[in-house]
Amino acid sequence: MVDPAQLHVRVLGESRIDSPLGALLPAHGTTEHYVDETDRVLLDDTLAMIAARAGAEVPSFEPGGARRRIFFDPSKIKVGIVTCGGICPGLNDVIRGLVLTLNNQYGVSRIIGFRNGYQGMVARHGRGIVELTPTSVEYINEHGGTILGTSRGNQDPDEIVDCLEQLGVNVLFVIGGDGSMRGAQKIAAAVAGRERRIAVVGVPKTIDNDIPFIGQSFGFQTAYAKAAESIRAAHVEAAAQPNGIGLVQLMGRHSGFIASYASLANNDADYVLIPEVPFSLEGFLPYLRHRVLTRGHALVVVAEGAGQDYLEDAPVRLDASGNRKLGDFGVYLRDRILGDFASAGQEVNLKYIDPSYAIRSVPANPYDSVYCLRLAQAAVHAAMAGRTEMVVGQWRGRFVHVPIPLAVSSRNQVDPDGDLWMSVLEATGQPGNFAAATRLIA
Repeated sequence: MVDPAQLHVRVLGESRIDSPLGALLPAHGTTEHYVDETDRVLLDDTLAMIAARAGAEVPSFEPGGARRRIFFDPSKIKVGIVTCGGICPGLNDVIRGLVLTLNNQYGVSRIIGFRNGYQGMVARHGRGIVELTPTSVEYINEHGGTILGTSRGNQDPDEIVDCLEQLGVNVLFVIGGDGSMRGAQKIAAAVAGRERRIAVVGVPKTIDNDIPFIGQSFGFQTAYAKAAESIRAAHVEAAAQPNGIGLVQLMGRHSGFIASYASLANNDADYVLIPEVPFSLEGFLPYLRHRVLTRGHALVVVAEGAGQDYLEDAPVRLDASGNRKLGDFGVYLRDRILGDFASAGQEVNLKYIDPSYAIRSVPANPYDSVYCLRLAQAAVHAAMAGRTEMVVGQWRGRFVHVPIPLAVSSRNQVDPDGDLWMSVLEATGQPGNFAAATRLIA
């Protein structure tokens, strides 16, 4: 249960400056363009929730969008942009959207980009900065990755604030995942501790779609569309071989959204294995052999975080951010399948495909390009109005402001009892419990 207080966004101070956007709009459209400051977007819009909260404040988000009055004077501020963590489709689109909205709509002319993530904000790493202008970002949306580069790992928030102060940065936009947002939260806290007025606004990036309360993360639709192409290729390979099996491992450390959506996109998969739904290989493997025996081929899609309990004996390794590195379950599953077929004396031709890095590096598709631009616009409007320690997202069809503490408080995951997973079960025909399926085969 989310308390209404958790949805309140921190503001640096009173907005007293008339927004320059009014001069850019036709007279008949000015009123409609600005957000009504008394408006809210309901967290839960069901009648049951409203009835349960009778007489009490209903949990709701602050809406995103342009304000009539802004906190920062556009002619006097300097803006910084940083991209952190792994790459995904749409990073350059967000950078471009931020620069164009700042410059073309608000008249902000001093915009810099920090190279290689938070490392670029700590002097000893020597990463440097780059000036960002409408001209320098003109075509970057046509390319994957990020022109600013990225990195993983924690940096000292006080050193980062030292950098912001030395450079005279008034607004920092952080484009990154949950770890990067926790870093942004620490930066905002360090800023507040010094009683400085620097806005820290995040555009959440997670190819796994696992950040809560933001609707859907940018790049996700591009990712599962490209993943669906790999699934189709694996299906063609499997169908062409006697007793063929296509095994595709997709992104999804803790959340199986890409595996689920990509499998539904072309409906070729026979089995989908995700971290949220426990399974027994002792139950699954006989079922897979039965599928190949009766229909000639099979296609298995697995999210990278699935089946980690089978790899518990592997040595613990941490990445630069301190997160545990996952074992390679796709390779483990490949070997278990081959061994199981060999033990049963059954022929098998298995093709294993892991397209993860190829998917991460592609440019955004048109849907994600539009979404990235609109997220960037919402982020700029929020920052110019003095909002801080927040991320932008989309909730119930509207752009909203989500406090960073709430955005990093939990993880968005596929609900094993929800309609998405039910759709996967219906599309594949796989059982909800492979142990029970084994009994049926026997």
